[in-house]
Formats: sequence, C-alpha cells, structure tokens
Amino acid sequence: MELRLKERLGRKFDEEIRFFKGWMDGPKRVGAICPTSSITAKRMASVIDPSSGLPVLELGPGTGIITKAILEQGIAPEKLTSIEFSTDFYQHLVRTYPGVNFINGDAFDLDRTLAGMDGVIFDSVVSAIPLLSFPMERRIALLESALSRIPAGRPFMQITYGPVSPIIANPDRYRIKHYDFVMRNIPPAQLWIYTRG
Repeated sequence: MELRLKERLGRKFDEEIRFFKGWMDGPKRVGAICPTSSITAKRMASVIDPSSGLPVLELGPGTGIITKAILEQGIAPEKLTSIEFSTDFYQHLVRTYPGVNFINGDAFDLDRTLAGMDGVIFDSVVSAIPLLSFPMERRIALLESALSRIPAGRPFMQITYGPVSPIIANPDRYRIKHYDFVMRNIPPAQLWIYTRG
C-alpha cells in the first residue's frame, strides 16, 4: 500500500516537473501554470459517448491527464487520436499510453496533421489547446475544422482560464454553451462546449 502511494506520488511529481519544463520552454504553447486537475479532466471526458463506436479526437494532451480520463470514460486506446505539438510531451505520452494514436503535429492544421484519416468521423473533440494564446481567426478556423469532423450536435469541449468563451459567437456557424466552472483546478477552469446544428 505504502509502495503504491510512493509510486503514485513519484509519477505525479514527474508529471508536474515535465509540465513545468514545457511551460518554461514555451509558455504560450502550454497556456497554464499547472497541469489540469483530474477532476477537470473527468468533467471534460464526461461529454464523450463510448456507445457511439466512433473514435475520439483529443487536441493538446500535454502530460496526459485528460488522455487518462478519456480512456477511463470507456474509450479503447486504439479509438483515441491525440495531437500534441510539443515533441517532449509527445514522447512521454507514447511511452505512458501505449495503443493510443498520438500524433506529433499541429492541431491548427488538421488537414495536414490528420492526413491519411480522410473521412474519419469522431464522436467528439476534447481540447486543452491554450486558445487565448492565438489570434481569434485561428481559433475560429481550428473550431470549424474540428466541428466538420464530428456529427452535428456532438461536442467540441474546450478548457480555458478566462471568464468568457475563448471563441466569439457566430450562431450561423456554431453554437456555444458554458458547460462548467471548476474551482478545483489551478487556476480555476471554465469549460465550454461548441456544436454545429
């Protein structure tokens, strides 16, 4: 029991060190001062429908806390495609979550990054990309590209640390819904869902 606790604490410490190193190397790419809490990760993964039989698309997995929550939601590793920009995080993820389809690439260019997966429809998208670090037109383009890869009405889940949606409203093209405010996260996190009619 004590050994398992030490191992778990050791892994958590390694994860936080890796996260902090990633933040130091590129704070605009990481976007937060601490890894997402497991509570927040579970809330984000809760929108996935494992019974759909469709794969899930994750954007910006970082150290893998949300990846773990997605797998615990009942998604088989081979049904999860996860795009990570940081090569260091990507290498860690590949070692930590065998079987998941990790791609070391750019989520802002899904056509290129998902080349070879043309026509694949995902159940939902779960994103921890620090959208506030990018211009609005790039945020909108990313959202619309992702929404075109999931069925109408299914969610694009986004975490952010600002008080309002990181993507401006455009009711003709997509809908925005505030999903949750998670206090047990550093900093407290806002969760937003985007869908197309």
